[in-house]
Amino acid sequence: MPANLTPQYYSAEEAYKKAATHEEKIEALQNMLAMIPKHKGTEKLQGEIKKKLAVLRKEGKKKKSGKSTYNPFHVERQGAGQVVLVGFPNTGKSSLVGALTRAKVKTAEYPFSTALPQAGMMPYENIHIQLVDTPPITEDMIPPGLIGTIREADALLILIDAGADDCLEQLDSTLTFLRERNVIPEEIDDDSFPYLILANKVDRENSQDNLEIIKEMYPDLTLHEISVLQGDLEFLRKLIYKAVDVIRIYSKAPGQQKPDLEKPFTLKKGGTILDFAEAIHRDFPDKLKNSYVWGSTKFDGQAVAKDYVLEEGDIVELDVE
Repeated sequence: MPANLTPQYYSAEEAYKKAATHEEKIEALQNMLAMIPKHKGTEKLQGEIKKKLAVLRKEGKKKKSGKSTYNPFHVERQGAGQVVLVGFPNTGKSSLVGALTRAKVKTAEYPFSTALPQAGMMPYENIHIQLVDTPPITEDMIPPGLIGTIREADALLILIDAGADDCLEQLDSTLTFLRERNVIPEEIDDDSFPYLILANKVDRENSQDNLEIIKEMYPDLTLHEISVLQGDLEFLRKLIYKAVDVIRIYSKAPGQQKPDLEKPFTLKKGGTILDFAEAIHRDFPDKLKNSYVWGSTKFDGQAVAKDYVLEEGDIVELDVE
């Protein structure tokens, strides 16, 4: 299937080629993802762009860790993906992280109780995803250093207080902040930098009236209604897993009948056999002789090429020197 790439995509690609800094390259790649047509013919190209983004973010972290200056906003990545929470004061970011991860986060009725990012690990089936609570933003105040934390994330959770009088202003200001920093595109696009908008505290009075107004103002926006206070957040774990855009791949040692289904490796969607080999050991790509896949192939145990694109739940056996 032809890719049928648009002039807007080629413009973003040209900006990537001319980019001189990590930040410029990341921004250009994010724009390429936003502009690329979403169909079967571009799946491999989308995977390549996402892989480049992951490499750039990883390199950026290494450079920052090598500097002597301490960055209090940097959060060391752990687990299958890193998801950063963004929102106004008292929208329930800390409470949500605590509920999903059981991390000992600081919660309070007064605003700005979170001064620096705090992380916790959210279990999802047989993997963990890192959630990062951040200091709140307002129309007039953005914590210094916050944008770096956001750019390093794999996905965002945008929280608003559905019961607050300024509910619409919270959403407007947060989206404006992220758009002005080129984190998300002007047009709502679920296939660009992944983010979920969570309307918290839907148990509060007037929350449904507020949400009706938001839906009228943003008819194409997807709002996920939650109440951390009342619980029932299991559906959110799956949404977060989908947002980090990874797949789980299981390894099978040569000669063994059963694969290890308890500890999967996670790759970005579009990941290949070579990506999987590198995830196991950095020397494996150079030593790889043959590879066999159970799952997405036409038949179990099929031999595949090194650039074979893996899918969720695949089982892979690698034959290395």
